[in-house]
Amino acid sequence: MQYWIQAEETDDPVLPLITCPEFEQRLLRFEGGGEERRDDGRDEVLYVLEGSAVATVGGDAQPLEPGTGVFVSRGTPWRIDSAQALRLLSVLVEEPLPATAGHAVIAAGERGAATAGREFTLLARPENGCESVTQFVGHIPPGRAPEHFHRYDEVVYVLAGEGAFHVDGESAPLRAGSCVHLPAELVHCLENHGPSEMQVLGVFRPAGSPAEAYYPDGSAAVVLGG
Repeated sequence: MQYWIQAEETDDPVLPLITCPEFEQRLLRFEGGGEERRDDGRDEVLYVLEGSAVATVGGDAQPLEPGTGVFVSRGTPWRIDSAQALRLLSVLVEEPLPATAGHAVIAAGERGAATAGREFTLLARPENGCESVTQFVGHIPPGRAPEHFHRYDEVVYVLAGEGAFHVDGESAPLRAGSCVHLPAELVHCLENHGPSEMQVLGVFRPAGSPAEAYYPDGSAAVVLGG
């Protein structure tokens, strides 16, 4: 299905996922230390899926634990100094805007409300120097959302739960490791088949609020409780 892939279970240190004009999404694995990395043309946002590590980002030592977000602006070096079964989700951002900080390590904060009972937790975003994108964890309750679209371009990685991705009359299964590309104005919806919330990691540009969504007729979707 277009827009969707399922990540394979491999031990490869770098596993390519979705590549599109705005982003390159990858899985990175580390055990022990790693070589210094630096991308002079692209920003990078990282999310700790599992494991733990100490990393040096822009010359600063930083502990990494599951649920941590990391922003690395173009030209800023980083490396993993020591890691135990570390898995990172990496999204490289093509042609980024000038950043207002070289890097940031962000712990999850409070949840905000989105549409259809969904909630989100913000990570990398303009407030911590990442001008090009917003990185967030989405919390999706059981059920199916109304069809809608966004005015931003987004890549999504399913962290936990099971469900389905619906677009253009087609459906694809969602489970941990499913990856979705949502071009701007693509009408779609996600459905959670489970008894508890599904969690997804999203990165989108231009940066803004994950709550911004529109119904197919162009009217703004309503944030429940807002």
